[in-house]
Amino acid sequence: MAKNRVSNRIGAIAPSATLAVSSKAKALRAAGKPVIGFGAGEPDFATPDYIVEAAVAACTDPKSHRYSPAPGLGELRKAVAEKTKRDSGLEVDPSQVIITNGGKHAVYNSIAVLVDPEDEVIIPAPFWTTYPEPVMLAGGVPVAVETTIDAGFKVTVGQLEAARTDKTKALVFVSPSNPSGAIYTKEEIAAIGNWAVENEIWVITDEIYEHLVYGDNTFHSMPVVVPEVAERCIIVNGVAKTYAMTGWRVGWSISPADTAKAMTSLQSHQTSNVANVSQLAALAAVEGDLTAVHKMREAFDRRRLAMYERLSAMAGVKVLEPQGAFYAFPSFEELLGKNIAGVKIESTLQLADLALEKVNVAFVPGEAFGSPGYARFSFALGDDDLAEGLDRLGNLLADS
Repeated sequence: MAKNRVSNRIGAIAPSATLAVSSKAKALRAAGKPVIGFGAGEPDFATPDYIVEAAVAACTDPKSHRYSPAPGLGELRKAVAEKTKRDSGLEVDPSQVIITNGGKHAVYNSIAVLVDPEDEVIIPAPFWTTYPEPVMLAGGVPVAVETTIDAGFKVTVGQLEAARTDKTKALVFVSPSNPSGAIYTKEEIAAIGNWAVENEIWVITDEIYEHLVYGDNTFHSMPVVVPEVAERCIIVNGVAKTYAMTGWRVGWSISPADTAKAMTSLQSHQTSNVANVSQLAALAAVEGDLTAVHKMREAFDRRRLAMYERLSAMAGVKVLEPQGAFYAFPSFEELLGKNIAGVKIESTLQLADLALEKVNVAFVPGEAFGSPGYARFSFALGDDDLAEGLDRLGNLLADS
């Protein structure tokens, strides 16, 4: 019998749906199609000048041309610790900070050092497409817990307790959320954090959207709200979303000493150091003030309200006003089973294909996030494109 050319564990990994939609939209655009993409979770702004200038200077420094410590440059780890104290109120030692090749790498490292075969990791849905994959790669079992638009896309302690077994090792917690835009209140975070402490469950908390919070909503870091959770908590963060630095690939994790040491060992074999020029650009970002960040947030705030208004006006579409991040997550469930542009729509996956084919609008169907019937729309794109794209979608849905 011929052996598989690709290992079973890698062959089972699903490609990133968000990147796939973005790539398809770019390819169609390159072919001359007037595609408007709501798929990518990527700010449309350029990286602020002072950060780019720091990178240019780093390029000319011979020290940047050499290997550096696997867990990151000492000055950047220190700056991340100071930035964390400034922004969330959590005091950590620089030794707890591991600099990674983007936030996604931090997620993989975190799960790799925690999860053994058959361990279960609770992941509330809708979830970012990447979360389940490293769990399965480690031989663990992702346990999705469904939330709905009527519940504000927030999981309850009751739901978590119902999903918990003697094999539960960790919970993935995200606020502000990708893809739903939901934010948990301080009281909700306290309840979930205390549940995790009582049951000796690790929490991997993704804080990469901490600065993208709108209206009266507030970001709270779980280990600040529940200090007891810190000994079983890994924070994931990075510069990508806050500073429009998705392509620079700098993220980090903050965790207890033993897991930080384990991640250092893993990364020393896995990737060695993050590119030094990118690390020094990130240093300029986290040491700088948040003026540029606030300007970008103002634009996102304007766009989220415009998106919410237009989606709300579409017949058969139900949407919550996004509270954070830069996504809306509308429900199209009322449209399933109906004919749109002469096609009977059975799923949001099919609807996404139809929108791309008929009106050149790209978005990511909810199936990718564990929530069929929904879809993710990023509002991290220009105001004119946002309006035009939603007008096209509205016209398509009206053709039913």
